Parts: sequence; structure tokens; C-alpha cells
Amino acid sequence: MGAQPSNAQTLMDMLFGGQSRRQSAPLKGEFPPPPAPRKAAPITRISSPGYNTYKPDKLTQVDFTALMAVPQKAAFTPADNADAFRQALGGLEGFQLLAEPAIAKALVDHYTANPEFVWISNGAIDDKAREAVRVLGDAASHGFFPADYAVDVPATGQGADDLMRFEMALSAKVLRYVRDARQGRVQPNRISGYYDFPAKSINLPGVLGILAHTREVRAYLESRHPQNPEYEALRVELEALEASAENEIVVDPKLLLKPGQSSPELPKLLTLIQRGLDDEMRTRHGETLARLAGSETYDPELVPVFEEVQKKAGLKPDGIIGPRTVSVVAGESKADRLEKVRIAMEQIRWLPSDLGSPRVFINQPAFTASYIEGGEEKLKTRTVIGKTTNQTSFFYDEIEQVDYNPYWGVPQSIIVNEMLPRLRSDPGYLDRSGYEVTDAKGRRIPSSSINWSQYGGKVPFNVRQAPSEANALGELKILFPNKHAIYMHDTPQKSFFQRDMRALSHGCVRLQDPRGMAAAVLGTSVDHIADKLKKGHSTEKVTRRIPVYVAYFTAWPDMSGKVEYFGDVYGRDARLRQAIDATEAVRAPSS
Repeated sequence: MGAQPSNAQTLMDMLFGGQSRRQSAPLKGEFPPPPAPRKAAPITRISSPGYNTYKPDKLTQVDFTALMAVPQKAAFTPADNADAFRQALGGLEGFQLLAEPAIAKALVDHYTANPEFVWISNGAIDDKAREAVRVLGDAASHGFFPADYAVDVPATGQGADDLMRFEMALSAKVLRYVRDARQGRVQPNRISGYYDFPAKSINLPGVLGILAHTREVRAYLESRHPQNPEYEALRVELEALEASAENEIVVDPKLLLKPGQSSPELPKLLTLIQRGLDDEMRTRHGETLARLAGSETYDPELVPVFEEVQKKAGLKPDGIIGPRTVSVVAGESKADRLEKVRIAMEQIRWLPSDLGSPRVFINQPAFTASYIEGGEEKLKTRTVIGKTTNQTSFFYDEIEQVDYNPYWGVPQSIIVNEMLPRLRSDPGYLDRSGYEVTDAKGRRIPSSSINWSQYGGKVPFNVRQAPSEANALGELKILFPNKHAIYMHDTPQKSFFQRDMRALSHGCVRLQDPRGMAAAVLGTSVDHIADKLKKGHSTEKVTRRIPVYVAYFTAWPDMSGKVEYFGDVYGRDARLRQAIDATEAVRAPSS
């Protein structure tokens, strides 16, 4: 090849302005440094609700100023009672009466508008007052503390001042009793965000107006309590427990015993099992129990006995003696059962007095869901509820629809807490796993195209899992839209239903028999449900009013009225006890 022309340019010359970079050093600052990699936003986990130290309303001193200002000769309907009331108003001078703010206001409002005695007639305490005092004194039969409603009754022949003060004190305690009976002593939503109950309205001045014109004081006050068989069964259980003796055989509630192991607790369990043998179990196991009754060693011959006990109680029949098996055989202490019944009686006041029919009742500690209609339990199925870190809330709602072959809209808490860490290193994970990602306008976006590292809290995308055998919701879900995003659904993880402790989900309620429940709420057959499932994704509306109770009761009656006891899986009974105790502490000065 000949020599190149003097003006010929090499490739480097063309790119860098006529001179080879090998021949001259670059000017300082000639090229800006590459941008530093953007630092990933820290992930801020979306936390579940917590529990609060309960703070009840403080009591206030009733201000009788407005009432005492009622003119002595106002244009009231002439009546001896009204005249006597106006003449006795001076008895309120210097009278210190503490009450809840709403009750204090109701007292003044009622008596200002109706300046007449409710409990005094002809210058003396009347029969209505005595009946009211007797009802308040029986408050313990409803799980209440009688001291909260105690009133000092003046002796016969007391003056007008004492009678006026008794009138106001009794009215205040009656209003407290009525409000407690209808609403409960505790406002549950203050305990935790896991509780979600609408406030029950109550016309407190109207209560006094009714009592002023009725002779049926006991009937009226008793009618303020829940009027359903479940509450009555709890009340009967409370009475029976208080009259019963303490368990004479007490078994270690934390016992864990496997075949071949030994424990001095075993003979106690065998004695209790022998006491409760029915004819069938006596035929099958009577001889074995009699022969090994005193054994502290868990002989393999005893395994079928405990397996049958477990099976009858709805536990996994694995033959391993653990706390739940001990609870079934030995029961709980009298004190523990009394506490659970009283807690249940407080909680049932948060629900409607008429629970409705038909209805679905989910009892979380029992890990069951029931469809009840016409006083009969038409369906009962095992459930899986939320883990202790993802607890299922306590509330009630109405069932609206059934979704067949559903999509699963992934909650933000799962996207941020569980998916986001993986998406930062593997952005295509959702694309490969059958999830769909959409933006705020509903447009599909490949998961792999998103820089997930820039998001640390709420992610501005919706993620849903398409219907499939692997879908987290299984083949159907039953919706009752609520702010907690909780519903009932199927699950591909069928093995979970074989466990005794089934607090394993992210908060929703998984059903062992979802087709049966769907058929029940739709008022149709399981065959209808199967046909709908064959046709792909669809929705069917529930045309009847069916309340659903996502409830939490560690003591609850079955349909025959027998109260059953369950473990406090979330430790909520202790939280409610703290709230009740705090309320009692505030009320103490007025008792």
C-alpha cells in the first residue's frame, strides 16, 4: 500500500477532534464522570395494627346549675309530684355526683325538660325504685361488677334533700347500667385497630322518660341486654360455674407427652377419660384403661385411646398429648372459664342483639366458620386465620358476592414487606410467577421494566395474581367488602386444615369447604358451584341479607347451648381485661 495522504484521519482522529488520544492527554474535565448509581430507597415496612393501653373517659361532676334554675312557679302541668320535685331542688346545693360525661348531660337534660321525680312518690321511695335497686344489685349475673351500680338507699323518714340526692344517684346508676348492657363497658375500637365496631346509639334522656312512665322496671332493664340464645347460654354458664366446685384434678396445661415418654400427669388424664367414657369407648378401650390406669409411662396401647379423644374433639388424631388435648380432657380451671365467660359476655354486647338468620359466624379461636339458618347450623367447616403477626380483625359485615376462579389483588403490605425485597434483585419475578402489574390508570406494565429500588414505602402499582391452580385464593372467594381487606376463600394449601393450631394466613379466612359455604350463602347447590367453576372467572351476587361475624370468642355456646372453650390465640382476652380494669379504676370514686 502506498503512503497515506497527510490529511488522512484515523478513526480516533474522527471521534476525538483530529488527534489520536494516544498522542495527547485529554484535557482536564473533558468528559464528565459517569453518574453515581442511585441509592436504593430504604424499605419502610407496612405494619399491622398494634394494641393500646386503654384509656376510658374520665368521670365528671354533674353540674346541676341549669336544673336548679328552673323557676319555682313555671307553667308546668299541675301535679303533686312536680310540685314536690321543684320544692326539693335545694337538696342539689353542694351535692357532688360523679358520672360519665354523656350520663351527666342526660341527667340534666331530662330533669330540666321533665322536672318530676322518677323514683319518689308521696314523699318516699316507691316500689319502682326498690325494683331498680334490686336489678342493679343483680348485675353480677350479667358479668358486671355490682359496685359500679350501687346506690345508698335513704332510711325511711328521710327529708326532701336526701330523697332528691337519691333520685339523681339512682338515675345516674340506672343510665350507666343501661348503657353498659347495650354497648358494653369498654369501647373496643380504642383497644386496637384490629377491632372495628360501629357505635351503638342510645337515647339516655329517653331511657329516663320511659322509666318515668312504666311500672315494669325489671322487664325494661333486662331487655337492654343482648336478646339472643347465645347470650342467655353464657349467662347460664356463668351461674353454673359460680355454683360449681373447682376441678379436683388439675393437669399441667403445658404438658407435652409422646408415646414411650413418662409423666406423673398421665394417670390424671386417664382417670378423667375413664369418667367420661361412653358405651362405645368403654367397649373398645375399657380394659386397657383399667389395666394401665396408674401408669406414668405412655404405653403404645394407650395411643388409640387418645387418638379417639382427639378425633371426637376435632383435633388432629396424632396420639401426641399436648396442651390442646389436655384442655379437651381436663378442661380449664374454674377461674379461667369464669374469666372467658365474662369476657365473652362483654364482647357479645358489641354485636347486634339480633344476630340475624341466615348468618355466617366465624369464631377465630375455634378455627371454624358456620352457616346458621333458622336456628340450625347447616354447615360447619374448619378455617385458617391470620398469623399472630397478621391477625384477623374482629368485626361484622354483610356478604355481597362470590367470585369464581378469582384474581388475587395483592395487598400493599405483602407487596412492600414480602415482594419488594426480592423485586429489587429480580424485577422479572412477578412476570414469571403469573402476576399482573398495572399502574394507576390500569395499564399493564412488565414487572421487569420497573426500577423497584426507587420505592421504599407504598408502591404506586397494583399487583394481582391471575386465576390458576397456584392462585393463593384457590378456586373461589366470598366477599364482604371491608377496610381490612378480609374475606373467606379457598386455598391450595389443603394440608393446613389438618393442623390443630391454624393461625397461618396473612389475615383472610381460608375455608376447608369453600364450595359448601358458597352454596349456602347463595342459596344454591354445590353442583351449581361446580358448574360455575368450570366456566372460568365470573362473579355471582348474593341476593339475600346475610350478616357475617368475623368474631373472637374464647368461650362460645354451640347450637345446643353448651359453652365450649378455646385458646386465646392472639392474647386478646388479657387486652380486654386491662380495658375493663381501667374502666373500673375510673369508676371507683363514684361507687
